[in-house]
Amino acid sequence: MEFATNPQDGARIAYRHLVPTGAHPGVPDGGDARAAEMAHGADPVDAAHSPGAADSAHAANAADAAHSARSAHAVDSAHPAGAAIAADAALPIVLVHGTALSQAIWRGFGYLKAFAPTRAVVTLDLRGHGRSAKPHDAAAYDMGRFVDDVVAVLDALGIARAHYLGYSLGARVGFSLSASHPDRLASFISVAGAPGTGAGTFDRVFFDGSISALERGGMEGFLAEWQRATGSPVDPITRTAFLANDAPALAAYMRETERQATVPDEAIRAFPMPLLLLAGTRDRPRLRAAEHVQALFPAAELTLLDGATHADTPRHPGALPAITDFLARHPA
Repeated sequence: MEFATNPQDGARIAYRHLVPTGAHPGVPDGGDARAAEMAHGADPVDAAHSPGAADSAHAANAADAAHSARSAHAVDSAHPAGAAIAADAALPIVLVHGTALSQAIWRGFGYLKAFAPTRAVVTLDLRGHGRSAKPHDAAAYDMGRFVDDVVAVLDALGIARAHYLGYSLGARVGFSLSASHPDRLASFISVAGAPGTGAGTFDRVFFDGSISALERGGMEGFLAEWQRATGSPVDPITRTAFLANDAPALAAYMRETERQATVPDEAIRAFPMPLLLLAGTRDRPRLRAAEHVQALFPAAELTLLDGATHADTPRHPGALPAITDFLARHPA
């Protein structure tokens, strides 16, 4: 695990850089680091949409971690500029997680296994998540700060251009990054994403007054009110995932997220990079957002994942094949 520093506010952003090593045996990440990451592997936001999602993510994390120790053909780079990569190697891909998650999800969902043998992969914890800085000031979660965090990681690694894949919150960051730093992206892949959210987002995901409950009672109080609102207990894996978060930081992020403006339509129309939009047919808000983006930017490719909720989208059987096909057709 390495850290980059956001030059705007000094926030430390945790990241990993996996470098393809061809036929050499894979070197697993440090066991102590993985044990800590597992606490962040289940998606509590996804669990609100799909009752079994958190359990499947946890199981996938453990299984894929074991696989990586045998055959991922990737090693962590311990150098600021990364390990040397052949001139004809595929461009790196940056993978960015969603709300209340961490970079651990990409191992659990199989994305590292899919990409790491043939291209450099960069994963990171967005501020307020994982091992990155967790400020309690809502202003620290301005979308521009998230964008600066990603750019700081790219700069720390000496990566001029990369493919960018974001899920949910990670995709929202990707829309803003595409608008403000289009020269840094070879392509943009939005997985269950939208150019913005709006007021009431987290009440719709969880329950009315959810952010206030988090501020008032911390994670334990939030979980108790969520259980009362749904009338059913929060499953143990989801509960563990929530309790791993910093409540004031998560509440500050949620407050600021609902105040942030969406990426303007004119900025989306001007995107110069290839764009792939993945949306589940049962994730109506993100499906509508993807259709809106494609109407603005007709060159964008829209892949509908049949039966997928917001939770299911990144792990749907059709997701990775669509992404790998898109990258093969847009290598640079």
